[in-house]
Amino acid sequence: MALQVFTAVTGADWESVLVGALDRADHGVTVVRRCVDVSELLAAAATGTGQAALLSADLRRLDADAVARLAAAGVAVVGVVEPGDDRAADRLRALGVVRVLAVDAEPHAIAQALREAVAGGAPAGRDIADPRAALPAADPPGSADADSSGSGQVVAVWGPTGAPGRTTVAVGLADEASRLDVRTLLVDADVYGGVVAQVLGLLDESPGLAGAARQAAAGTLDGPALARLAWAVRPRLSVLTGLARADRWPELRPSGVAAVLEEARRSAALTVVDCAFNLEQDEELSFDTAAPRRNGVTLTVLEAADTVLCVSGADPVALQRSIRALAELREVLPGVEPVVVVNQVRRGPVPGDPAREIAQALERFTGREAAHFLPADRRATDAALAAGRSLAEVAPGSPLRTGLRGLAAAVAGVPEPAAGRRGRVRPWSRVPVPATGS
Repeated sequence: MALQVFTAVTGADWESVLVGALDRADHGVTVVRRCVDVSELLAAAATGTGQAALLSADLRRLDADAVARLAAAGVAVVGVVEPGDDRAADRLRALGVVRVLAVDAEPHAIAQALREAVAGGAPAGRDIADPRAALPAADPPGSADADSSGSGQVVAVWGPTGAPGRTTVAVGLADEASRLDVRTLLVDADVYGGVVAQVLGLLDESPGLAGAARQAAAGTLDGPALARLAWAVRPRLSVLTGLARADRWPELRPSGVAAVLEEARRSAALTVVDCAFNLEQDEELSFDTAAPRRNGVTLTVLEAADTVLCVSGADPVALQRSIRALAELREVLPGVEPVVVVNQVRRGPVPGDPAREIAQALERFTGREAAHFLPADRRATDAALAAGRSLAEVAPGSPLRTGLRGLAAAVAGVPEPAAGRRGRVRPWSRVPVPATGS
């Protein structure tokens, strides 16, 4: 049976010749529809009458989201470009089109590429259909000033609902890492209401991550573009602000955010991402629709990160939420091994030695060691929030600031300043957990 193919190569004088050549019976390919734009192509793909699509880089409104939606509909994609147009070929690859050929290639070679694309399957994007599908294969071109190896580290700061201080930890971690001479990018990827901009006194109406994701979806994001979208807070610290309103979450498609993180690896030695708490999957949507997935961004960040910090509170309610969240994370993303950071440690909510008791509880109910403890310092955090500045600026002697500096040194893999080591006390250091009987 001939392969059923859609084409969308509008505006090219060679389109009719190419379609006629492909439609010959001896190539095993039948063009079932010639589409004029992305909307028509997506509508045709939704009918299930085609197995592959042949498209050009100049197709209007073509972006990574459209490629992901074609994949979710089971339509494999092959790109064609003018001979020698490397820029167009790079753009198609950045959008997730793996197979790109010159338009003057032999018809049998194009037909073979279409068959190989169908045989290889169309991976579904994380922003639609099953959120546990493979990550989009976006690899946007880097900039000359950035690290072309993409060797930067991505750290996701995640935790359960209930204000365990996730944003405080993310901001403090990024700020302290920059003060340790580590080039750092802080990204607010909380789709339920990010507040990094407010915490640091920045304008929350700036394009930020949403603007970077749009450019990534269009295949135009590079190092200079990322730098223009980010606030330069300190010489070694930049910030990509998040969404000003929670109802704008559809603007953050996981395919675009994944591409932003790849560019961030080339632009910064350390990228700290403050992501949302929710990992819930809508089973009704996951069966047969191409609806956007609100939690897809969080899942994408967690799986793409080199290190995942799970921020827990230090009271019984917060610990119960953390235990359940860690179990959910293990179920949804079994390959992710989070590092547990217990925040707001203080005497009162937990009897006895709070750090030791919390460590034992987490070990017993999750099988994980609490790697870092951060003390509660409400006076310092209130002063920082009121001033729109970091703890290091308003409360340099705060024990919480000292704990965050130690955490930053551990995450970034750099030596902690001697003054910080001398000032460290047990509540936020690693606590050994005594062996318990079965």
